Amino acid sequence: MILKTTKLKTLRQDQGRHFNGLMIIQAVNWYLRYCLSYRDIEELFLKRGINTDHSTLNHWVLRYAPLLEKRLRSYRKPHCGEVRIDETYIKVKGQWKYLYRATDKNGTAIDFLLTAKRNIKAAQRFFIKAFKEEGLFAPTHIGTDKALPFPKTIQTMKNEHILANHCVHETRKSLQQGIENDHFRLKRGIPRNGCFQSFHTARKTLKGYEAILWIKKGLGFKGKWTINEQIKLIQSIFGLNNNIPV
Repeated sequence: MILKTTKLKTLRQDQGRHFNGLMIIQAVNWYLRYCLSYRDIEELFLKRGINTDHSTLNHWVLRYAPLLEKRLRSYRKPHCGEVRIDETYIKVKGQWKYLYRATDKNGTAIDFLLTAKRNIKAAQRFFIKAFKEEGLFAPTHIGTDKALPFPKTIQTMKNEHILANHCVHETRKSLQQGIENDHFRLKRGIPRNGCFQSFHTARKTLKGYEAILWIKKGLGFKGKWTINEQIKLIQSIFGLNNNIPV
């Protein structure tokens, strides 16, 4: 597959300094993959003789994390048909917002959506995004918790032929354990910031967290899937075929 490359060769800082594209992607990968703050990464680069600023690092993440998620979508594999849907809480500017997420019973990622409210309209937006706009194929079973928006939303999706009429809705708590554990994997790095400072920032950064989690899960690739293979995939997505310096 030939991917359109982005302008990652250099990035200009206010002082006129230029940064190599490999270094930019390395910083973005570090931030999204590990429990590091922007100031932590600034210090790591300084130890390597590279003088950058935490605000520049923030700019890189907000610019390239959504692009990474967008380009990884073409690598996703179809789910097994038995889908688990749940929402988790994300604090934005001191207020709780809602992140709808879907995986299959094997943990394969399907989709996600950050919303300001937890209601029928928000649930419908998520179902349309996951199963109509970019759906890999329609589920045969959907497991959710007992939240009131889900039964009405699923029936509406059937009426609009987004879900098949034979799709079964189940609310057994045991079905949700896998996706609840997946929430924890996604959110491990978020507490280092306390909370996001804006909905815009949260939406862009969460795309990067989800993208890195997709990569960690392997995206359906067979065989050995080490950190080196994962980094090579990220590099190839951005048209950077050399190894990231360590």
